[in-house]
Amino acid sequence: MKTITMEPLPREFYSRDTLVVAKDLLGKYLIRHLNDENIVAKIVEVEAYRGSDDPASHAYKGQTPRNQLMFGKAGFSYVYFTYGKHYCLNVTTEKEGIPGAVLIRAIEIMDGLELARRNRKANSLVNLSNGPGKLTEALNITKIHNGLDLTERNELFIRHSEIDRSHEITVSRRIGIKAGSEKLWRFYIKDSTFVSKL
Repeated sequence: MKTITMEPLPREFYSRDTLVVAKDLLGKYLIRHLNDENIVAKIVEVEAYRGSDDPASHAYKGQTPRNQLMFGKAGFSYVYFTYGKHYCLNVTTEKEGIPGAVLIRAIEIMDGLELARRNRKANSLVNLSNGPGKLTEALNITKIHNGLDLTERNELFIRHSEIDRSHEITVSRRIGIKAGSEKLWRFYIKDSTFVSKL
């Protein structure tokens, strides 16, 4: 097994086709630094969103003040409030000017479990972070984290896991959308118990 660097993923990682980045994010570690403590979480489920070819995307009808991060440099956090109740964490992708983002849908907490449980009360470990709104609550991610450069050691970034492990990826339709629901742009680690429920 190969030991991997602990540095944040470089911009080059994100500056690729959104679907490729989405699959490659699986198994990577999302790091949340909060109050001198760290939560380390493995990304187990994602969804890809693009531009004019994706009617489910915020960028489908062009650039707006809300979605401008999707058109900017890759490797930034894109956080928005949805359904009047929770935040969603995305990472921007593609070359500058080409819209793209990957929604982080579910994570497995690897370290910092007590801190995550203080942030979000849940009846089980699995239910703590098996959905996009659940994981942002567990990691205390809000609108103030919109636009963070994830290629730097900020309070939020993504890195390789300690050990490079292979895993099988399952592909399916995206969840909770109507337009563009036929696209098989949801990816998750097969057999992970931390994947969100349909």
